[in-house]
Formats: sequence, structure tokens, C-alpha cells
Amino acid sequence: MRLALLCLTLATSLSAADLVLPPLTEQDPQPGKRAAITTTEYAGTKVHHLIALPDDWTPDWKARGKSWPVIAEYTGNYFPTSGSTGEIEGAALGYGVARGKAIWIVLPYVAKDHQKNEITWWGDIDATVSYAKTNIPRICAEFGGDSKRVVLCGFSRGAIGVSFLGLHDDEIAKLWCGLWAHDHFDGMLEWKGHPWGSPLARYREEASVRLRRLAGRPLLVSQAGAETRRFIDALAPSGVTYLTVDMRTHFGTFPNELAQHPHNDRWALRDGPATSIARAWFEGVTATNKTAK
Repeated sequence: MRLALLCLTLATSLSAADLVLPPLTEQDPQPGKRAAITTTEYAGTKVHHLIALPDDWTPDWKARGKSWPVIAEYTGNYFPTSGSTGEIEGAALGYGVARGKAIWIVLPYVAKDHQKNEITWWGDIDATVSYAKTNIPRICAEFGGDSKRVVLCGFSRGAIGVSFLGLHDDEIAKLWCGLWAHDHFDGMLEWKGHPWGSPLARYREEASVRLRRLAGRPLLVSQAGAETRRFIDALAPSGVTYLTVDMRTHFGTFPNELAQHPHNDRWALRDGPATSIARAWFEGVTATNKTAK
């Protein structure tokens, strides 16, 4: 059943309770920290992902019969105007809903030379898609992620990537129980100079094929304009939630202590009406009684 467009204009004051991203560590994954992981396939390179384990994670999770929902994330392009570094270490959107209650993973875009993470666009598309296919199941098996409760989210470039990468083929599409795109969407704008993103008519046709792979699973789209809603509604007639975040009301002026520009992924770190809805959406999508795919 379609949920109504949510327009939020309630004020939120500057908060000392803003979430703080877990500190980075060079140690193995652990609760309360972000660990950088280089997989065996990319040993000797700088290609890596980040993982932060839930606050109640312990190594004996299997014996305890524990498992956790997972939120995986693709971050934005290198774009200094908005404060986006293009690096996975700069990601924040997924942690705004994970909050130490879920496994949070930030996935890389594998550069074309396979030696580093790409900070602008997709790098090697096939390698980037393959990375998720290999490592999402691996992380679930190793750390207790529930493979039936994995959500993919993304900001800006990552919002496009939620569909462009996350629904790239049938195999990767099956990894997710829900998707969340913030500030952009696959197929809406022509990206000239990039063969995957132009001309617009072909790009939009290919994006339509990808979106159909959603197959009725929940989709949250925040900051979607009217054209984006029409495009999605024509292809995904159920299970879509639209969320409008009034950034000026949410933050006040820009730049501020949390975000440099209205185009940002930091808003989910601050309590407010929009944040509450995004968190409730994630909790509903990953509820244990909704694990069937």
C-alpha cells in the first residue's frame, strides 16, 4: 500500500545529542568503531570497505543465537561544495538509522585499476557490483548479519547507485530487503560524458529495467521531485515512501557544525521529524516478522 508523500516543516533545535560517527580503527571489526577491511581478493591494494558492528555484538553471537539487521551504504561523489569527500570514510547516512543497533557497512566503488577506491562515479562497474555480491553474504556469515534483513542506502552518487548498482542484475538485487535513496535517483538526469548516463532516453530506459527488479520491496526516496515520483510510480506502483526533508528547518543556516550544505548526508545524525520517519522505516523494513523475500 502506497504511503503518502511526507512534507516535514517542524523545527528542530541544535542538539547536543547529534550522533557522532564511530571512530576509525585499524583493528578488526568491533562494536562502537569503524574498521577498514581489505579483503583477500584485494590484498596489497587500497580497495577496502568499512564495517561498524552493533553495540551489543560479541564474538559468541552464534552461540547466543543472535543476529542483526544490516544497512549497507554507497556514498556520494567527491564534491567539495557540499563537503562530500567521495571517500567511504565520509559516509554518514546509514549510521543515522543504524545507531549501533545494526551492522553498518560502507561499500567501495572499485577503481578501474583495481588498486584503490574510486571517489568519483563508479570506477569498474562490474568489479564494484561483484564486490557487494561477494562481501555482503560474507559479512553476514562472519558477523551475524541477517541476510534476509539487509537494506541498501545511498546519498547523491550513492542514491543513484542504490538502483544503478544495487539493482544492476538479478543476483545483486536479491541481496536487499529494501532500498533507500537520498538526493538523486537512477535515470532522472543525463550525465553527459559518461556512456552509462547518456543519452537520457537510453539511460532512462535502462534505469527502468533496473527499477523493475525492485519487485515490490520497500523503497524510501528522500528529496524526490515531481518528475522523480512520476518515474518511480510508473514502475514501482507499491511499497514506495517519499520523504521531503526541509534542510533549512532541520539545520537552520549553512554551513553549520554538522553539515556544510543542504545537499548532505548528515541530516540523519540529528533528531527531527524526518529522521524519526527514516529510522521508523528502517526498523519496519528490517523487523523480524518481515524477513521473507
